[in-house]
Amino acid sequence: MTPKTHRHHVWRWVFGVLGGLVVAAVAGVLVWSQVGVMGAEPEPLATVRADARVAISDDTAGIVLAPASGQSATGLVFIPGAKVDPWAYAAILSGLVTEDDVTVIITKPWLNLAFFDPRGLSSFTDLAPGTGRWLVGGHSLGGVRACQLAGDADGLVLFASYCANDLSGTTLPTLSLAGSEDGLSTPQKITDARHNLPADAVLVELPGASHASFGDYGPQSGDGTPTTTAAEVEAVVVQRVGELVRALP
Repeated sequence: MTPKTHRHHVWRWVFGVLGGLVVAAVAGVLVWSQVGVMGAEPEPLATVRADARVAISDDTAGIVLAPASGQSATGLVFIPGAKVDPWAYAAILSGLVTEDDVTVIITKPWLNLAFFDPRGLSSFTDLAPGTGRWLVGGHSLGGVRACQLAGDADGLVLFASYCANDLSGTTLPTLSLAGSEDGLSTPQKITDARHNLPADAVLVELPGASHASFGDYGPQSGDGTPTTTAAEVEAVVVQRVGELVRALP
């Protein structure tokens, strides 16, 4: 074997090993993203499905909850937390539909992880073309992604989340809801990231709420123990987000 041939064999072996590692890594991520997805609890979801005031449509990009009356000037694109079933947020967000005529679009992130979803805000707002004003929001990792899309929105809503990018120089209407018992996006973490939000952002800490209190998917590993009910959390969500909607120009 000549030196040149030997080098070719070595390079083929190196590229083969690297290719195998890439394939294995991609396969690992695909498998991991599908294992342990936290499903929506059936009873809260059944209540939403039975509510004649809420029109539900299921698209490949997201779940649309709209007022059955068809009247909706404002919409909310909401991004789920990591590996949480999008349907788990239908109940806690449905009050915005029935009380404030907000059209809610709960996205279906690629691989169940918002960071793997490069789609822009219009990929979801296009599902409700008659709606003129849009909030963007999310829970946990979904909120981090929402911050990245906030430049195209009229307002930002965070559930147990915080921004990794800097929005402090904007006047974007912003609401951040946190739980006192959150063991993941702890109150301290949210406070530490406060500098990334607009100066007049409204931060509200819900006494007794945990990380999983902002969705209906059951307990979550690493979380604290909630001491408040789902109905109480939902009431605060509807009240506070409704106030933000009504304050929009």
